[in-house]
Amino acid sequence: MRKLSMVALSLVLLLTACAPNFQKQEEVVQKKDDDTKEKAIIPKYKISDEYYRTIMPFEPGEARGMVVNNLNTRYDITEFETGLMRIAQNSFSTDQYVFKEGQYLDGDTVTSWLNRKMTDAQVKAKEEELKKKTKKTKVTVDNPGLNPADPGTGDVHERNKKNPIYLAHILEHDYLVKVGGEKGTYQLGGVAIGLAMNSVHYYTKEKYGAVYEKNISRAVLEREGKKMAQEVVNRLRGIKELSNVPITVGLFEQQSKSSVVPGNFFAYAEVSQGSNNIGSWKDVKEEYILFPSDQAQKDHRDDLTFFQNFKQDVETYFPNFNGVIGKGFYLDGQLQELNINIPIQFYGKAEAIGFTQYVTGLVMEHFPSYVSVQVNISSVMGPEALIVKKPDQDEPFVHIYQ
Repeated sequence: MRKLSMVALSLVLLLTACAPNFQKQEEVVQKKDDDTKEKAIIPKYKISDEYYRTIMPFEPGEARGMVVNNLNTRYDITEFETGLMRIAQNSFSTDQYVFKEGQYLDGDTVTSWLNRKMTDAQVKAKEEELKKKTKKTKVTVDNPGLNPADPGTGDVHERNKKNPIYLAHILEHDYLVKVGGEKGTYQLGGVAIGLAMNSVHYYTKEKYGAVYEKNISRAVLEREGKKMAQEVVNRLRGIKELSNVPITVGLFEQQSKSSVVPGNFFAYAEVSQGSNNIGSWKDVKEEYILFPSDQAQKDHRDDLTFFQNFKQDVETYFPNFNGVIGKGFYLDGQLQELNINIPIQFYGKAEAIGFTQYVTGLVMEHFPSYVSVQVNISSVMGPEALIVKKPDQDEPFVHIYQ
């Protein structure tokens, strides 16, 4: 018998049973970079082994919020951050390490690294400008930009096609590890760095003119990303606190501004403690696929077939409805998760409940047992129901929003 949480009391009981027990927490000492120590708290409750615990009190990252401005879509923003955590788990176990937002790359540093490299002529012009402003006879201009230089002369289209902006954002995650006893000290044990690469370079001829696009192939992104990664590691080693910790670097390909699925990490490398050398790169075989789509038809026909069968059965309930959209997450070519959105207009709560029960049966009937499926049913009033089926689960979790 399928379980429907249909009244407020059941929701309260559910939240009571599943909420973290904040009385169960670990008081520890956090060792700072200047050898000072301060008390910190690490909650003992952890949602699952897929997530890191976070040290408290929470310290915002030095470049907090920049990812929102630098990436194209909210899908890429979410996946870039959560994907970097998955990459980090290859190097830093969730059982031994705790998460902390990046504390060493501030906003100004990240911005300067994302700039274009200046040409010699541009550096000289900048120096002359500073001399006039400061009335000094000698000035030094930093030139840390990692993206290709733009000479600033010639046809704008040719310049942008030849020298596109490859690197969109740099994200730092810090991982602390215990170095003492049961109530021991935590200190920095490793750093994960994500480089978000552009699959599409957008540019204009004038400030408020038409926007043009330059597609960038995965092969080019990989080549340029690996070169940039080595330079980033060299610079991180120049930061005193990061001179001797393991570093993991991941390359992320973000999608276009019009995409309804996120990009994905496609390679990562581990740099051992105290080393500047990036050894061998490892492929990350992750991918998001939209259902239905031409790509799903081309690369995942069997998965598209059971999705289409599900979609058709949903549409028999409301014959004029065709809004079932799915997003599949693939790992090593195998479908792992399928998130389905069904936006529909209901004319009463009883109708929403009946439809949810019908869809729940379709979920159990159509999808393979090894796939994790989540169905979000919504209306113009907001979320109506949530259906979650975990792999090899006999009964799904179903929640009706009140």
